[in-house]
Amino acid sequence: MRILGRTLALATILALTLATPGHAADTIRLAVQKTGTFSWELATIRSAGLDKEADLLLEVTELASPEAGKIALRAGNADIMLSDWLWVSRERALGAKLTFYPYSSALGAVMVPAASPIKTLADLKGHKLAIGGGPIDKSWLLLQARMKQDGIDLKSDASIVYGAPPLIAAKALDGEMDASLNFWNFCAQLEAKGFRRLAGIEDILPKLGAKGAVSAVGYVFDESWAASHKDAVARFIAMTRKAKQLLVTSDAAWDKIVPLTGATDPAMLKTYRDRYRDGIPRRSIVDEEADARVLYRVLAETGGRDLVGPAAELDPGTFYHAVPGD
Repeated sequence: MRILGRTLALATILALTLATPGHAADTIRLAVQKTGTFSWELATIRSAGLDKEADLLLEVTELASPEAGKIALRAGNADIMLSDWLWVSRERALGAKLTFYPYSSALGAVMVPAASPIKTLADLKGHKLAIGGGPIDKSWLLLQARMKQDGIDLKSDASIVYGAPPLIAAKALDGEMDASLNFWNFCAQLEAKGFRRLAGIEDILPKLGAKGAVSAVGYVFDESWAASHKDAVARFIAMTRKAKQLLVTSDAAWDKIVPLTGATDPAMLKTYRDRYRDGIPRRSIVDEEADARVLYRVLAETGGRDLVGPAAELDPGTFYHAVPGD
């Protein structure tokens, strides 16, 4: 009984301490693309009170593009944003000591109309293929590398057009191209409209040397900031894991974020939900980093200095390793 009494007393003291005006939650400034999936996670966090549970105050700046987030982070106006390990490694090679922690392994896919005669990636030869992004889009480079293994140079063997991901998705629906390669959420839109996944980029990664699902997108922050806010970073990551687990187990959690997803019908929401859940990281940081190192070499060879800058290898500090349990 005395032990129970001391435990209850300690809990009461801690609760009162956190409730006193002198206690302030740790503040983390987030740069968030307004239309991105990070906003889904943050809405889930706030709806479930996970930020308060983690004793964190999240200051969110909504931005129009990933590039705006990079500018905010480099200027010291944000602590965390989403980007990829490719950019982080390039920045490190140029002197900016950023670091990366996995957020999602959801990748794009090659999509074709349901009745398309295109049945395999090799069938893309001679057809019009639209790329959501530019010539050095990562998924496009990985697809090229995979097809070159089979002696197919898609840049010359197919008719290639580039465009912004929303535009490519709209043109695909209008039937203006034979196939498209786009970001996962736009592919989910097409899938909900009856399009067929010819191949997901995750399907080709084993042929390029990866041993599992690779998180291409992650939380990015400055390593010196992380060193001075180590406990807050650990609580932030634990909080985001809880939010992801909610989105895995609870369809009701999805009902609360429907307006943010832009889903226009239940079929589209279900496809978003399924693809998002498939992309939640489930591997150790060591395994993630090992596969990223392999794929970095593939991307460096295919994309050249325009993509990776002066670094031919993934920088050793690219992945953040200071989270308990990783």
